[in-house]
This record gives sequence, C-alpha cells and structure tokens, in this order.
Amino acid sequence: MKSKLHFSRVLALALIVTLQSCEKTTEIKPEEDTSNDQTELVAHSSDEAMLSAEMDAVTNDVNVPLETIVTGNSQDGLICSATLVYDTTGSEKKVTITYAGADCPGYRTRNGVVKISIPAGTRWIDVGAQITVTYENLKITRNSDKKSITINGTHKLTNVGGGILLQLLIGRPNITHSFTSNNISVTFDDGTQVVWQVARQRVYTLANGGTITITGTHQEGTVTNIAEWGTDRFGHSFTTSITEPLVISGACQYRLVSGQIKHEWQAQTATVTFGLNAQGEVTSCPTGSYYYKLAWTGPQNTSLTYIGVY
Repeated sequence: MKSKLHFSRVLALALIVTLQSCEKTTEIKPEEDTSNDQTELVAHSSDEAMLSAEMDAVTNDVNVPLETIVTGNSQDGLICSATLVYDTTGSEKKVTITYAGADCPGYRTRNGVVKISIPAGTRWIDVGAQITVTYENLKITRNSDKKSITINGTHKLTNVGGGILLQLLIGRPNITHSFTSNNISVTFDDGTQVVWQVARQRVYTLANGGTITITGTHQEGTVTNIAEWGTDRFGHSFTTSITEPLVISGACQYRLVSGQIKHEWQAQTATVTFGLNAQGEVTSCPTGSYYYKLAWTGPQNTSLTYIGVY
C-alpha cells in the first residue's frame, strides 16, 4: 500500500493487508442446465465473498488513522484516493475517511464516507478498546467486472488484547482485533437490499513475513465459527462459517493462501476452498493466480462444482 510514511511505519502498516486478492474473483456462470438453486447459490457465494472482502479492506484502512493517532502522527494522504479529516476537539475523537477513486492496486473504485468514532477516555492501544465504524453510502465497484455494492450501517472494532501493529516489529507476538455488526445494509447493483450480521476475529503476526489469520466467532445452535449470517438477495436465510482459518501470507505477496468457508443455505451445505490451482488442487505460492473451489450437494443427488480465480 502506498503511503507517505517512513520505512518503519510502512512495515507496520503492510501488516494491514486485506483480502484484496479476493477482489480478483470472477463470477462463474452457471451451466445452462443448472437449477435455480444452483444459480442462486453461485450468486450468493459471489455476494458474500465480495462483501466480506470489502469490509476487510475498509477495516484495514481504518487501522491506518488509528495507528497514527496512537503514535501522534495524524495526517492525511495515507490512503489512496481518499482524504482523512481528524477531529479531536470534542467529547469523542473522530476520523472521517472520504473515498473518491481507485485503491492503490486498482482492484476497486470507492465513493462514499466511512466515519470512525472513539469514545472520550478510550485509548486504542488499551486492552478491550472499542470504536464504532459507520458506513455512509459507500459504493464499491470491482474494476475487473464492474460489479458493485453499496454499504451502510455500523460495526464495532475491538482491540482484544491491546497494542498496535507497530509493536509487532519490536517483539510483540500478535495483535488481535474483533469485528462485530448487526446492521450491515448492502445494496447490490440490481437494487436488491439486504441486512447482514457479522462476527469475525483477525490475528496479526510477523510469521512468514507477516500473516493475518481470520476466523468466525458467532454460534447458532450447533453451528460454530459463523462469520456472516442473514438473508440473501433471494430471500433465503443463510449462515457462513469459517471452517478452516483464512490465512493471508506476506511470503506470497500478502495473498489469501489457504482457508475454507461453509454456507448453510436452504437446508443445504456448500463449501468454498481457497489456495488452489486451476485444477482445484492445493498449490504453493503461484506466479499467477490462485483459485477457489465451490462444492455443493443438493437434493435428489444433484451436485455442483465451480472453480474460479481470485
């Protein structure tokens, strides 16, 4: 990520890499003889992947001003195609991020506002510190296929164990953040609107040149490790669990190198596995693209397997 920071700060902020590689995911077209269930499942899987990736991207941007506030170096120009305005004079510390263009890698174009509110007396470096992040008509367009979503709502970001990412460079073993929301409103490019709930944990370490490990933290009945849940654009209830932690590795240009999620949908189950080659096999860091595999078994012995690039 480009910035105007000194080298040591760049190393720390580099650990805030996102699931940006997911932005390269191409929506796989259903075969002509697939059922409505299969068509809707492919669309929902694409929707979920895009929303989770975009929320991760915003969360990583949010970390930038939080880190600079702690170190006393608040400044603008740290996020590509965005301006930052700091307000520390009132009862709350506030940062407003206004997006107006493409991110540095060129994966997405964003327009809209994200606001960060830090309660009076709260220091982000402390254990359990919690902030509120508010999305205001944040429209994100994936540049590869021009698919877009618009996000409104709020989420809470909690510094579970305290500390800041810069401390990883001086011996701290990890930094853990949790991300929770019950009102993420998403409008898709066909005008359909849904409200989803989110519960994720992100652990940052310096392993393998920098690693982020993402897990789900919600439970419903016997289903654990849920990361997102709600109703899809077709009116079907769903839960998405992270069954194998999603791992982003600095040793592979901070790409998503492994992990698996599970969709519980329409009383059926579908899995999505990351870190594969074009044949759907586990692979080491490729010179080209990674692939994911969507696998589903439906009623009457129907099944579906799609392989897509990300």
